[in-house]
Amino acid sequence: MKSVTKIATTLTMSAGIVVGASAAFAETWDMPMAYSATNFHSAVGAQFAACVTAGTGGALEINVHAGGSLFAGGEIKRAIQTGQVNIGERLLSGHQNENVLFGFDSIPFLATSFEASEKLWDAARGPLTEVLEAQNLHLLYSVPWPSQGLYFKQEVNSVADMAGIKFRSYNSATARLAELSGMLPVQIEAAEISQAFATGVAESMISSASTGYDRKVWESLTHFYDVQAWLPRNYTMVNKEAWDALDDNTRNIMNGCAVVAEYAGDWRSIEYTGFTLNKLAENGMFVGPAGEQLQNELKAFGATMTEEWLANAGEAGQAIIDAYNAN
Repeated sequence: MKSVTKIATTLTMSAGIVVGASAAFAETWDMPMAYSATNFHSAVGAQFAACVTAGTGGALEINVHAGGSLFAGGEIKRAIQTGQVNIGERLLSGHQNENVLFGFDSIPFLATSFEASEKLWDAARGPLTEVLEAQNLHLLYSVPWPSQGLYFKQEVNSVADMAGIKFRSYNSATARLAELSGMLPVQIEAAEISQAFATGVAESMISSASTGYDRKVWESLTHFYDVQAWLPRNYTMVNKEAWDALDDNTRNIMNGCAVVAEYAGDWRSIEYTGFTLNKLAENGMFVGPAGEQLQNELKAFGATMTEEWLANAGEAGQAIIDAYNAN
């Protein structure tokens, strides 16, 4: 986790800058987010927005629009790039078709704990920042989801049991996992999960206990297998032209708030893991590890997908993995 001393120092510097902030040139930014207002990512985003608004003395007010209410999840990145909004949050692995590096955080069974996820993020932050800058995006902070598990509406003990099941996918990795296991991938955004399961459009997914709890999936599904496949990340980004147009004081305040948001988001994710696993169980779902056969079969798929990702990512991808393994 990030150093508390570093965060305190950043906040102290930002607080000193606040004195020079003026509401005389007040500006309002809309911040679309894909997940419900009660989701911890949205809560962190709202706290970040409040920090910036307060820190600038109202000179820059950020209004959060959760639950895909302003732009659907798949539209948010493009909206920031093109200046339809100046700031927003997005799961970048959902755009791996644009650049394979966006999928670094969804390589199955590479980084399966919060500690490993942070090491992987440290290795990828520099290269990913460069890619985003070239796309007119400035990266502010990133927060991991809890580890990903498999949801079904029946007991599943092997890959053979998964054949033909309609599987909610949200990025290239989940779609490929569905293909390898004989399931049928269906692209569904987070805000549409509950309806998709209720209407039979989807019958399964791989996601965190947090998403399952937020969407009350026990109303349609019965089993959660905590396979700890990977910890995908959400990224809060600013339109680069809008970022460059800000004065130094405002950028410093936003950077200070971003450090706090990333730190707080890490801890919220950790604490939310146990809470949401318990809530799934309390609402009648089976919650537990996958059986040995299923786990081994999934890890074999993970090895295949890792090889495929490295082949597509080339030297840039290998450099991230080498840096991760060296830490």
